This record gives sequence, C-alpha cells and structure tokens, in this order.
Amino acid sequence: MKIIDYELFQVPPRWLFLKITTDEGIVGWGEPVIEGKAATVKAAVHEFMQQLMGENPLNIEDHWNMMYRSSFYRGGPILMSAISGIDQALWDIKGKYYNAPVHELMGGACRHSMKVYSWIGGDRPIDTSNAAKKAYENGFSAIKMNATEELQYIDSFDKIESVVERVAGIREAVGNNLGIGIDFHGRVHRPMAKVLAKELEQFNPMFIEEPVLSENIEAIREMSQTTSIPIALGERLYSRWDFKPILESGYVDVIQPDLSHAGGITECKKIISMAEAYDVGAAPHCPLGPIALASCLQVDATCHNSFIQEQSLGIHYNKGSDILDYIKNKEVFEFDNGYVKIPKGPGLGVEIDEDLVRKMAEKGHDWHNPVWRHKDGSIAEW
Repeated sequence: MKIIDYELFQVPPRWLFLKITTDEGIVGWGEPVIEGKAATVKAAVHEFMQQLMGENPLNIEDHWNMMYRSSFYRGGPILMSAISGIDQALWDIKGKYYNAPVHELMGGACRHSMKVYSWIGGDRPIDTSNAAKKAYENGFSAIKMNATEELQYIDSFDKIESVVERVAGIREAVGNNLGIGIDFHGRVHRPMAKVLAKELEQFNPMFIEEPVLSENIEAIREMSQTTSIPIALGERLYSRWDFKPILESGYVDVIQPDLSHAGGITECKKIISMAEAYDVGAAPHCPLGPIALASCLQVDATCHNSFIQEQSLGIHYNKGSDILDYIKNKEVFEFDNGYVKIPKGPGLGVEIDEDLVRKMAEKGHDWHNPVWRHKDGSIAEW
C-alpha cells in the first residue's frame, strides 16, 4: 500500500482537516492545526507530505521519526502540529486496513469509557453558576472555566475577588459533587498567581490549569510548594522532550498534551506513559474538532493515568459549526452521565462527512485569537 494523494480543508470555526489517500482506496483523516495559525500549519503539512508520497502508510513509527529527526530545526507548535495531523491520519489508515480501532493496535483498551468535562463561560457569578448547574443536570460531573481577565504582574484585588465570587457561586449552586477545573490560561504572572491560588483553595478545585506559563518552571515550583490544589499544564508543550523537565521537576500533578499539537497519537501515547512513571495524571487538551477528539479517546483508552478528557461540544469558539456537524456517526460522541464510550469503529472511529467538509472549506475561516492590552497600552497575555 502506498500514499498517493492528500488534501487539506480549512473549515469553520477554526480547524484544519487533512485527508490522506492510498492506492488501495483506504483514506485517513487527521487534524493538524494550531488555533490562529491554520494557514502556517497547512504550509508545514505540505512540506512534510512531499516526503511521504509513495511511502507505505503503515510504517508510522518510521514516518514519525523521519518527519521529526530529519529536520535540523525541530519541535515547536507549527512543525509538531503538522506532524500531529499526519500521524493521526496514518493511524486512521492503519486501523481501517486491519479493520480495528486504533486502541486495539496499541495494546488494547484498559477502560470502556472516558470521563469528560464541559466548558462553561460567563462574566457574572449568576452566569457561571447557572451554566455549571445546567452541565451538572446534563450529567457532567466536572466542568472547566476560565479564571480571570488579563492581569498585570501586580494588579488590583478586585479582579481576584471577581474570580472567587464566580467559583463560590458554582459551589453554592451544585455543592462539592462537581469537579471544577480553573484555567488561568497563562494570563496570570507569578506574583498574582500565588494570591489567586490561595484564595481558591477553599473551593477545592479539581485542578488549576497553567497557573503560570509552562516555561516559568521556577514559578511552577513555587506554586507547587504554596498550594494544595493539583497543578495542570501542558497544552503549550510539544514533545516528550518538552515534558521531560516538567515531569522530572515533580511540580506538576496533571499533564495536558494536545494530540493535534504534541506529535499526534504516536508521541502523546509516549508522553502520557512517561507521566505514569512519575505518578502524574493526564487530561489531554482538546478544544478542537472531531478528529482530534477521536484521536484523544483512542489514546485515553490505552493509558491508565488518563482520568478525564477535554471536549469542545458547545464551546464558545464553535459558533456556527460544532464537532458533531462534520461526522456522520454522531452517536460516537454521545455523553452518558459525564462519560463517553471509547469509539470501536475501525481507525479513529469517526466517519467524516466529506461532502460537508468540502462545502465548508469553500467558506473557510481566518480565525485568530484576540490581542489584549492593559490599560497602559502594553500587551496582555490572552
């Protein structure tokens, strides 16, 4: 079997899909994208695919090493996201070739379903508490929310109080049965992160995510020593080599590799297995589309330390197009009491609606994250 063709589809709301075709008629789908840099990743995919044309798609490990190791300059969000989507598509082909779900080719499943959480939004306490209550009533036992607006290195305490009020409202609305992930989003610098974490401890969050940017490992160390809240990060780390110092530090409790950013199925399986050796949990990052989510679930199925999965159904980014729109077998992502079953279909287990993909690719997108500034005009972390 040989790779004979590939196509890329930039589709709303902010996704990039890859279709790889073989001479035996088997096709595989991947999702190579960095949010806000889809066109840049697309160019990188074109460069990598030139080296894969005519090759046997089943030799995934060799292809991964070729793409990564043959590049003198390697790693980073763009190159690794391109590799990620190609890797996902190759695994999809391999599963279809053997008529088995990907997880069966990776040792088999250690679970039949995966716990998922629901994103909630809202700027006022009543908004977040109502959103959390709705998620809880819909069967979710965990939610995630953005913690705060932009914060200066040292900022006013009223911004901290607004976060506390929203989290308090959630606890009052649904009690302690709901896990609350609080995403600092890298918006908070070291001085204010300590203050915010201290104020949030009383609500027993499930975790705080990116309390500081992951490159500030010395600040992560300080956070781990001053709070009892589990610390999660990893969406902006792109390989096992990026995760290695984080895991060796012992400062992080939950890693969040993104299967469309951190080398795809091949690499993220290795990253999560590395974390297991350090007794660290995994909650893969996935505010993306159906191919990325299906890839996550295939890896989650094989990893004992994966304990919860992000998913983007209904997230604010997805206005106009959502993850179920692009697949025919919509039941594959049917949530039941906060869990989703591991897909059992061949390959990734999702049937892409190619006609709709082609139609929406004509519309395309040019999504970019907003640029935030502080009152003094300086750039704020988004």
